Order: sequence, then C-alpha cells, then structure tokens
Amino acid sequence: SSFTGPVPRSRHGHRAVAIRELLIIFGGGNEGIADELHVYNTVTNQWFLPAVRGDIPPGCAAHGFVCDGTRILVFGGMVEYGRYSNDLYELQASRWLWKKVKPQAPSNGSPPCPRLGHSFSLYGNKCYLFGGLANESEDSNNNVPRYLNDFYELELQHGSGVVGWSIPVTKGILPSPRESHTAIVYCRKDVGSPKMYIFGGMCGCRLNDLWELDIETMTWSRPETKGTVPLPRSLHTANVIGNKMYVFGGWVPQSAGGEISAPDGEWKCTGSFSYLNLDTTEWIGLISDCQEDKSNLLPGPRAGHCAVAVGTRLYIWSGRDGYRKAWNNQVCCKDLWYLDTERPLAPSQVQLIRATTNSFQLKWDEVPTVEGYLLQLHADSPVPPVAGVPGTGIPETSVLSSQGGCSLHQSPQSLPSIPYPEMKADHPSQTNNLVPNNVQVALSSSSKVEGKEKVAAPENKVTQETMKNHADATGFKESNAPSLLPVCTSSAQTSANVGELHDLDKQSVNPDASVSSTVSSTQTMVTQQAVKTESSSTNGAVVKDETSLTTFNSKSEAAEAAYVMPSTRVNTGQTNDSHSSRAPPKPPAPVKTRDRRWYDVGIFKNNSAVVSQFYLLPEETLNINSKKEGADVPDYRLLKKQDLFPGTVYRFRVAAINGCGVGPFSKISEFKTCIPGFPGAPSTVKITKSVDCIHLSWEPPASPSGNILEYSAYLAIRSTQLQENPSQLVFMRIYCGLKTSCIVTAAQLSNAHVDYTSRPAIVFRISAKNERGYGPATQVRWLQGKVTVTHS
Repeated sequence: SSFTGPVPRSRHGHRAVAIRELLIIFGGGNEGIADELHVYNTVTNQWFLPAVRGDIPPGCAAHGFVCDGTRILVFGGMVEYGRYSNDLYELQASRWLWKKVKPQAPSNGSPPCPRLGHSFSLYGNKCYLFGGLANESEDSNNNVPRYLNDFYELELQHGSGVVGWSIPVTKGILPSPRESHTAIVYCRKDVGSPKMYIFGGMCGCRLNDLWELDIETMTWSRPETKGTVPLPRSLHTANVIGNKMYVFGGWVPQSAGGEISAPDGEWKCTGSFSYLNLDTTEWIGLISDCQEDKSNLLPGPRAGHCAVAVGTRLYIWSGRDGYRKAWNNQVCCKDLWYLDTERPLAPSQVQLIRATTNSFQLKWDEVPTVEGYLLQLHADSPVPPVAGVPGTGIPETSVLSSQGGCSLHQSPQSLPSIPYPEMKADHPSQTNNLVPNNVQVALSSSSKVEGKEKVAAPENKVTQETMKNHADATGFKESNAPSLLPVCTSSAQTSANVGELHDLDKQSVNPDASVSSTVSSTQTMVTQQAVKTESSSTNGAVVKDETSLTTFNSKSEAAEAAYVMPSTRVNTGQTNDSHSSRAPPKPPAPVKTRDRRWYDVGIFKNNSAVVSQFYLLPEETLNINSKKEGADVPDYRLLKKQDLFPGTVYRFRVAAINGCGVGPFSKISEFKTCIPGFPGAPSTVKITKSVDCIHLSWEPPASPSGNILEYSAYLAIRSTQLQENPSQLVFMRIYCGLKTSCIVTAAQLSNAHVDYTSRPAIVFRISAKNERGYGPATQVRWLQGKVTVTHS
C-alpha cells in the first residue's frame, strides 16, 4: 500500500520478469494495448519509467517474456485485435536499449508463426517455445482461432543476440494444443536432468493436465501426481521457488452446488492458490475457492495477471477480476501483492566497521526481500588487569583490526543505529524505517542449539522444532564457530610485542612459531587448543615486512578450555634470546564455560547498526515454558538497557525477518571494545588512481587520545602461506610516517592479493599510534573489475 512513482494503469495480458530486486513489466491491455516498460523497485517500493531507446517494440499482450542475466527477450503476442506477431526483440536492461533481432530459420521447417498465449521458457542458453493461439485467417478482422502444440528451441548468443530457431526431435506424445497455459523449467540439485513442466491452458475448454519434458533426452511424459489437482484453468501463473511450482489465479469452471460446470458452462476468475512439489509431484492446496474474497487479507480473484519471484518472495500485480457487465467491459485489479514462501536465509557474519571503547559500528550483507533484522549478542565478563603487571600493552583491538576485526568496510561515520522501537531513517527522506507491525517475532528462551549452545534471550518466536531447523541450517557448533579474537602462543620465540606492527621491521620473529598475537593491556596470554576454526574472509591475518613475518589467527569458540596465564611485557628492543632463557609459567586450570545467554540488541530495518547497548530480560522470561506460541516482539521500552564495557569481548549473530518469521542466525562473530588511552581508527579513507600509482589518504582518528606519533599503512599481498590458508591474509607495510596520505606504487600493487570473498578487491589497512601505542586499524577494500591474477 505504500509506494511512490508513476503507477502503471491496471491491465491484463502483461508479463513480468525480475532482475535482482527490480520487477520489469511490459505490455498488456486495458482500453488499448500498452507499450510502456514499467519498473518496480521492491527494496524502495518505487515505480519508475526508464528512458528506453533503440528499436522500441510496439505494445503487445499475451507475449513471451524471459530474462537472461540483464537482457530480456520478447517474442510474439497480440499487437492489435486479431493481429498477432512473431517478432523477437531484445532489451539490454543495463542500458535500457531495445534491439530487434532476426534469428535464423530452422533447417528442418518454418519459423514459428505469429501467435499469442504461448509459453516461452529459458534454460541455459536456450529458450523453449510451446503452443499458443494463431489466427487462421489472413484478415485480422476475421479471427479464426487455431490452437497450437508446436515446439521450438531458440539458441541464444552469449551476452547479446541470438543464433536461430530449431525444431527439436522429441520422443513420447506431445501435449495437446493449447494457449494461455504455463511452462516452467526445474532441475533438482541432487540428481536428474532439467525438466520443463506445462500445466493447464485453453483449447476450446480449459485444462488441468500436467506434462513433463526431459530437456536432455527431449522426451515428453505425463507424470503421476498425488494430492488434489487444481481445477482446470487458463490465464493463470506458475512460478518456481525452491522445489515448488506455485500456481495462482486464472479462469476456472463455475461450480454449482459442488459440481463443476460442463465445458460450455459458466466460468469465473479464481484467487485459489496451490503448489506442486516438483520432487515428489504432490499437489498441495494453500488457498481454496471458498477462502477467496472473504477479506482484504488475500488477493482477490483474477486472471491474466503477472507473477514473478524475487528470492523466496512471490509478487503478483494487476490482472482482470472477471466481473463483467458485458464481454467487452473487463474490470482490472489495481493491487500489488507479495507472498513470503519461506523464512529468510541466514545473513552473512556480522562484520565490524569500527570499534570504540563502548560501541561497535557493525554491518552484514543484505538479505533480499526481508522486513528487518534481529541482532543479538552475548558477552564475556570484562577481564581485570593481572595483579602486579602494569596495564600498558597494546589493546587487543589493534590485533582485531589487523585481522579485519576493527574495520571491514570504509563507510560513513553515521549509520542507522537506533534499534526498534526508536529506529530512525538512513536519510531524511526515508521515513518508513520502522519494522512493520505484522512481523511476528517472539521469545524462545533456554533452548538448545545442536544440543550444545544454550540460548536464553529474546529470540525469534519459533518452536523448539524450528530452532532445531535453524541449528541445522546454520550449523552452530562450539568447536567451529568462527571468531575474530586473536590468540597468543606461549612459545618462547614470540616474546616481542608483535602487535606493534610498526616495530616488525626491527625485530626477527620466527615465522615457524605456531601462532603469534598482541599481548593485550590486561597482560594475559591465551594458548589455543588444537581446534580447527571455520575460515572466513577476515578471521586470520599475516603481517609481513622486509625482514620479518608473523601470523595472526582467530580463536575458536572452543577456547572455553583455553588456559589463561600472566605474562611480562617485553620491550621491543629486547632480543628473543634474552626471553627464551625463561621457562614459560605453568598454565593454571581451564577457564569455566562462558555465559551462553543471548541478548537482543534490537530489530533493525537496514543491514547496519551502531551498538552501544543491549536489552536485559526480566528473569521470569528466561523460562521457556512461560512463553506462549505466537507471542509478540518484546516491548523493548519496558526492558532495561545495559551499556557495553571497554576492553570486553562480545559475540554477535544476526537473523533476517520476513512474513514467515525469523530465519536462521548467521555464524557467530567476535569483537572486542577498545581500551581507553589508545587512538581510534583513522577515518574517511580515499583512494585516487593515477597512471602508474594510487594515492591513499585518510583523516585522523576522531578520538586520538593524545598526540598522534605516526601512521602505518599495510597492503594485503600474495604469499605461499595465503595459498595454504586462503582465509589468512598476509600484509606488507607500505608506509610509516606522520602524513595522512601515501603513494602506493605500481610495483607494490603488482604484488597485491586480490580478495574474492565477496566482490574482487585489494585490501588496505591503516592504523594510528600515540604515546600509548597503536590503536585499531581501518580496513578498506578497493573494488576491482574483472581481475585476472597470475601467481608468480
């Protein structure tokens, strides 16, 4: 109900496809055939009319309309009453450029005749044309219908253009002639060849038969189905989402007293809705005829509408509603609907943009077609400084940053940060940033995930069975949840404070040392257990200078059994030999299991948040039995807030929310708030490209905590260690000085590692040093085009 822009006039016989989040609608008719191209952005809820150019096709209805990447193909349709087309047009949607294309005729027959109501389906680099309605008369005013069941294959060229038509030789019995049917292509992920399914249509009377074509063997067959087959229909839609073919609407027989009318009886539009499980060929009814039109909660009956899938969401727009005073007076629907067919997928791991002493700036990848995101955290208790050891070490966040922990993406300083219900818009123009009231989220406390992890916090309202499904989807396991917390080894070879990256070139660190990391200001060292961690793009780093090499690795969730020991700070100038003569102290008993309670940070409309607080639950809500199925989102205004503490490790996870509920949680990320006294991370990093180099510049930290003594800039480079462990970036320092800019030469760039974890990018890190030491780094990804990397 809330959309902007030029809304197209209602119609029927139009077609739609999706390119990412855009719905692209063309053709159709209602008091004349429409020739405009309309686009609806499902993220911003905006309609717009792109400025198209080139060989713009005439308006048409009941045409073929398929999408291949960012190009769209239009074939045939009715261009005026009684006059049909067999022209083929291509639209390059990236430039909104139309082009008329002329495919070669088939070697074994004639090209397809002009038609409407045919099916036009894409699989791989071929389109499959079946059936439709032709006019037997050459006089468009004298319409003599001829139903078709011919079958053609159209081979496409890569990117643009077509090769030509061919008439495949098929086995089995061809489906009977028909028009206004549907055809979809489905290929099981585990086994089998791609299949095309044709359902329903019109041939003097309406049909509800299902036909299958094995595309590899070109064999037609009639699959046996289970369940209740939908009523015979035409002008319906069929769309594949997952392993289901969703069939909605169309013309169906008018039933009288429970009996279906004869073929020549009355027909009506329907709002009934079913799906066919394509793996089991079982029909499941979702909305029956008796449910339709009883309220405004379901789309009304219609035929000749369009339906298109965006992710796991099905959109339906317009179509005629079947009401008529006379046959030539069709009334069309004006409404746009969507249906969420399943819970959303798990988002990516939470990524850290910037950390301060009491807040995190976080982001995660967008999940398409969701209403919002539920962000949760749980925390380790703050660790006090070890007695007798001055707290003068480097903050652990400086190592987090060198692993991508403190700043994964350069982004604006102010991102939407206020959780529901006090959420604000990204931009002044956006006022619809609140999560809709109809999103049902509720509490599920103290449930187990994978039988190990206790969850006791405001979570998505799901049954315990659903939580198990979530666990199955996300694979939460204490032994493999990836983490960004660094670890230290008690190896005598790593005495120097290798977290001070600027001093690496003054010392020699044995690259064979198992794992090295910063000694935190609490002066504790953690020995990592022999547990594999799941790799992620940022959960390990190697820092390289001309004379030394050291490795940063991430701590596993299984480090509950890790040992904690005091350590003595060693000056940088001290040699490894002077320290290696001391035996490492005996480790004490393992640390107790951490608190596993998850707390809500809030529900966010967008995929970013600034976190400085979280919500505490009243004790009585921690009992899972006290919460009823379907309970609403907790009223955060009634809950107490807890501020984040400095120098504390927090773990984050996020889940997406749509109309079906809360999806599975992401993998767990782990970050630490900064310790007071160290400089913040540099900001506003800019990269300017020149002919033979690039210029890197940045702004000083917002909180320098004293005078900045120097900056260091690092470049991720290729190395043999990176090949052995792709998640462990290797960095070389390319600048050290007081200036807030530096030049990266072509020679240095030639050795750069291109990170492909999301889009191809070259990774830089920049950190500042004050009297106390180096603070967290800002990491930026310099996006590249199509990059071909040759390893020397």
